[in-house]
Amino acid sequence: MFACEKSINGETDVLTLSRVTRRYGANTALDGVDLVVPDNTYMALLGASGAGKTTLLRLIAGFEEPDQGEIAIHGERIDGQPPHLRDIGFVFQNFALFPHLTVAQNVEFGLRHRARAPITDDAEIRARAEAALELVGLAGFGHRGVGAISGGQRQRVALARTLVCEPRIVLLDEPLGALDANLRARMCDELRAIRERLKVSFLHVTGSETEALTMGDEVAVLAGGRIVQSDAPEMLFTAPRNAAAARHLNAWNIFPAGLCAGGAAQGEIAVRFDQIDVSPPGAVPDGRPHLAAQYLTGEFNGPTALSFFRAEDGTLLQVVDHLSTPRLPELTEGARYDLHFAPDAARQFHGAA
Repeated sequence: MFACEKSINGETDVLTLSRVTRRYGANTALDGVDLVVPDNTYMALLGASGAGKTTLLRLIAGFEEPDQGEIAIHGERIDGQPPHLRDIGFVFQNFALFPHLTVAQNVEFGLRHRARAPITDDAEIRARAEAALELVGLAGFGHRGVGAISGGQRQRVALARTLVCEPRIVLLDEPLGALDANLRARMCDELRAIRERLKVSFLHVTGSETEALTMGDEVAVLAGGRIVQSDAPEMLFTAPRNAAAARHLNAWNIFPAGLCAGGAAQGEIAVRFDQIDVSPPGAVPDGRPHLAAQYLTGEFNGPTALSFFRAEDGTLLQVVDHLSTPRLPELTEGARYDLHFAPDAARQFHGAA
């Protein structure tokens, strides 16, 4: 039985970052980040490559220190503490297993060598390692070498090695990035099931919007060195608060409001790919905002088709058509069309974000 199966009474937030800044010379990787990870939560952190996601994890884990700001776990400030005293689990993207040790020896390593209360009783160590392996679905694999198991199994060994030490929070740095598509889907379900059983919070970093929306009870979007939105997946997807959040979802067209005939002239407008209709020029139903664009090409994706258009200012626009209920006319490459949408389908943003 893992001690971390019990949530901590009276605490609602496990991890809190306040105004955290990290600079590398003239480059500011993180700029006053505020982030809260609630207790007993699977939180996904979504950001593009180079957004500072891994830097943020390294600051939380103690591998680096912030230039400004504070990091706390259950209200206790941890920035400035060495990594081995923070009680934080870290699952690396490349798993970071010891190739010369067996699966069981990898899982046992942290128990034997942790700074606080290392365990010296071999029977207890074996029992805890076996329980951790059973938890991640690897019962009976302890004797194997890590080079003799699959990538998905190595990832679960890395997770078992982390969980066996009963961390207060688990950090996962793009843990599914090295797995094939089928295995990624399976591991999504397994990671959520493991977290729910243990009642320990996970902070899962990813560059995939699909992975973030699937995994997270809450999704935080990191852009421009800041958290631009943190919300439930459904709210983030349907109602992004700013253009920066919308751009990370790969589901919204964002274009200058001035392009839209009959629309507002300032700021930017965002409309989801699946909420735009297409008509020949001059055939737009009354009352629907619209803009002119040239059809470039289409892409068949099984149950959906994706059509690409170029607006007059060069903006690339995408329209999704669900083949079970098709709504687009026959399109000719190079021809011009009017793209239109219901007024309530548009979100208008002001400012640089």
